[in-house]
Amino acid sequence: MDSSSFSSIEYLVNEIKKELFSNQDFNTFVTQTSAYDTAWLAMIPYNNQEANGPMFESCLNWILSNQNEQGFWGESNGENLPTIYSLPTTLACMVALKKWNVGESHIRKGLKFIHANVGTLVKENSQRFPPWFTIVFPSMLQLAKAQGLEIIVVNGSNRLSSDVFLKKKALLERLSYSDNYIANEEDEVLIQLCEEDHGSLFQSPSATAQAFMATGNKKCLQYLMSIVQKCPNGVPSRFPVDEELKLLCVIDNIQRMGLSQHFEKEIEQILDQVYRNYQMNLQNTEYLLSSQTSDLPERLFKDSLAFRLLRLQGYKINQGSFCWFLHQPQINAYIEKNQQHFTYVMYNVYRATDLMFNGESEIEEARSYSRNFLEKSVMNNDYLSVLPALQNVIKHELNVPWMARLEHLDHRMWIELNQSLPHTFGKSSFYWLSYLQNDKLTQLAVQNYEYRQSIYRKELEDLKRWSKEKGLVDIGFGREKTTYSYFAGAASNSSFLPYESFLRLVVAKCSIVITVADDFYDEEGSLSELQILTEAIQSWDAKNLDGPSKVIFEALDDLVCDVAKMYHIQHKIDITPQLRHMWKETFHSWLMESLWSRTSNLPTRDKYLEVGMISIGAHVAVLHAASLGCPSLSSEMLGPINGAYENITKLLMATTRLLNDIQSYQVSSIPSSFWC
Repeated sequence: MDSSSFSSIEYLVNEIKKELFSNQDFNTFVTQTSAYDTAWLAMIPYNNQEANGPMFESCLNWILSNQNEQGFWGESNGENLPTIYSLPTTLACMVALKKWNVGESHIRKGLKFIHANVGTLVKENSQRFPPWFTIVFPSMLQLAKAQGLEIIVVNGSNRLSSDVFLKKKALLERLSYSDNYIANEEDEVLIQLCEEDHGSLFQSPSATAQAFMATGNKKCLQYLMSIVQKCPNGVPSRFPVDEELKLLCVIDNIQRMGLSQHFEKEIEQILDQVYRNYQMNLQNTEYLLSSQTSDLPERLFKDSLAFRLLRLQGYKINQGSFCWFLHQPQINAYIEKNQQHFTYVMYNVYRATDLMFNGESEIEEARSYSRNFLEKSVMNNDYLSVLPALQNVIKHELNVPWMARLEHLDHRMWIELNQSLPHTFGKSSFYWLSYLQNDKLTQLAVQNYEYRQSIYRKELEDLKRWSKEKGLVDIGFGREKTTYSYFAGAASNSSFLPYESFLRLVVAKCSIVITVADDFYDEEGSLSELQILTEAIQSWDAKNLDGPSKVIFEALDDLVCDVAKMYHIQHKIDITPQLRHMWKETFHSWLMESLWSRTSNLPTRDKYLEVGMISIGAHVAVLHAASLGCPSLSSEMLGPINGAYENITKLLMATTRLLNDIQSYQVSSIPSSFWC
C-alpha cells in the first residue's frame, strides 16, 4: 500500500473521533435500530384514538424505508440472510402498516417472505428456540391474524408452530418477568411496574408501547417520547442503556480490532473517568445491592469488561469489582435459570480473569465458574447457533491461553466477527454485540489491517534478502526459519505498527541467528569447530573461521553493528560492548550444552537451568529491540549488573526456557533436556 492508504486511514480516524467522542453524535454512532421495537411504537395512535393516526409517524416511515429486498425486516446474519428473529419482527412491521392502511406492497412482500421461510426457519431452530422468539412469535401470529393479515402456514409448519406455542407456555411458567412481555389489558401489574422504572417496562420500548396502549399511563408516554426524541430514525431494543457501558464496549472493540494506537488519548480519558466512578461506587455500601435481578446480565457484563480494560491500562482495581456474583445463591440460581442471557456475559467474565494476580482466589473461582459455563454452552450449542462466528471466538478463548496468542491474528479474527455479525440483533440475548457494529469503524479496521499486512510483506522481503546475502539461507543444515522468525515476532505484538520497522527486523534477525547457531551447536559442528567458534565470539575476531562458523559470525557482527549504530544515533552512547557480551555468554552456553550432550558429564538441575536460561536466547532478542524501542531503558540495563540481569529479564529467561522444555517434552513424550 502507498501513502494514500495511510492518508485514507487518517481521514477515517478523524471522522470517527468526531462522531464517536462528541456527545451529540455518540448515541447515533453506537445505537442500533430495532425493527421490532420501532414497529410497536408505530402502532401507537395519537391520543390513543386510532382516527387521529399514528403518534410516532417517524417510526412508521422508518418501517416503510427499511424493508429488506427479500421482504423481511430486522434480524439477518452476516450474509444478509434472515434469521429466526426476522419472523416475529416482520409480522410486527406488517401489523403496524396494516393498522394505518399504508405500505400495501410492503405487506405483500412481507407475507411472501413469511410463507416462503417460516417452515424452514422454524424447523432449523426447532431444537433450540431462543426464549424471546418462543414468547413473541405465537403472540405476533395471533395479532397479525387479528389485524386481518392472511398468514398461511404450510408444509408441516403448522405442527412446528404448535411446538412453539407449547414451548412458550412452558417458558412463561418459568419466567417471573421479562422484557419479552406481551401486554394484556387485564394485567394489574403493568401500571405498578411502569411507575417503578420511570415509565418503562423492563427498559424495553416494545413492552412499554404495549403497556401504554393497554393502560394509557402518562409515565409510559413520557418514556416513549424521550426515546423518539433521542432516536428519531428508529428506536433501539433497550432504552436507556448505560452510556458508560456503551463507551466500554466501543473501547474494547477498538482494542480488539488493532486500532488502539489511533485513539490512545480518548481511551485514556474515558477509562480515567470510569475508574473514578468505580472508586466512588466502592464507597457506596448499597451499590452491589442496587441492581434488580433483570439487570444482572448488564451489570455483570459491564463490571467484568471494566475490570479487564482498567487493569490492562494499569489501574489498581479490586477483584471484588466483578466477582460479587459468586457467593450469592439467588444470583447463581437466576444465572442457571436464564443461561441464554449470560453466554456473552460469562465470555467477558472469563476474559477478565486473564488479568489475575497471584493470590486472587475470587478471580480464580470466577475463572473456573465462567469456564464451566462456557464449555457447557459450546457443548450444548446453547443459543450460539445463530452466531457461529461468536461460537468460534468462545472456543478460541477456551482453547488458546491469552499469553500464547498472536496479537495480529487475534485482530483479524475479531474483525471477521464484526463483519459476520447479524445486521441487527433485536431482542436476542447478544444485544450488547450491537455496540460493536459500525460500518465506518469496521472499514477503518480492515484498511488498517491491510496496511499493516503491506508493511509486513515488505519487511519480510527485506529480511529474506538479508538472510540470503549473509549466507544463512544456503548454509546447508538445520532449520530455515526466516519467515517463521519474522512471523512470530511481528504477529505477537503489533503495537509498534506501522512505525517501528527496524525493531521487528532486529527481533527477527536475532531469532534467525539464534536458530542457525543453535542448530550448528546441536547437530552440525564438530566439538573442535564449536570450540573455535566460541573462542572467536569471545574475542570477537573471525580470522580463524571458515565455512558455517564464518557465516554465523559475520551475520552476527552485522546485526550487532546495526543495532549499536542505531542506538548511538538516538543516545550518543556506544552499546557495542553490552550487545557483544550477551552473545558471548549465549554462545558459551551452547558450547556447554553441547559438551553435556556429547559426554556423560550431566549437569545438576540448578546448573542446567542457569545455563538453559541463557541458551534459550529470548533475552537477547528482547533486549536488542528494547534498547531501541524503550527510551527509558539505560545502557547499563542491557547486561548483567553485578553479575546478574534485572529480575524481569531473569523471569523472561526462565519462563521461555521452561515453556520450551515442557513443549518439547509434550511433543516427544520424553524429556528433551537433562531433567532426569
